[in-house]
Amino acid sequence: MITKDIDMADFLPEKDYIRVSAGESVRIVREMHELTVTQLALASGIPEATLRAIENDQLEFNGEQLAALAEVLQVPPAVLMATGSNEKAESAAG
Repeated sequence: MITKDIDMADFLPEKDYIRVSAGESVRIVREMHELTVTQLALASGIPEATLRAIENDQLEFNGEQLAALAEVLQVPPAVLMATGSNEKAESAAG
């Protein structure tokens, strides 16, 4: 077996992650699809006021709402629930 010394300059630095709430995830994906809150409300069957509350983290979605949003936004439900973070980003923010 041939071994060689590893030069860390050959690797990309790790990426920083930011914490994203479920509501922010919904808003980000909705905006990626170029949908308004009104359009998403009509397509998902979720009242517009409820969607606004979800996006502003004033209300958490339930399982039915999550499934409806994921279907309309064409993403796995986990994408809307995901919050990425790591110690590096948290310490930089705080």
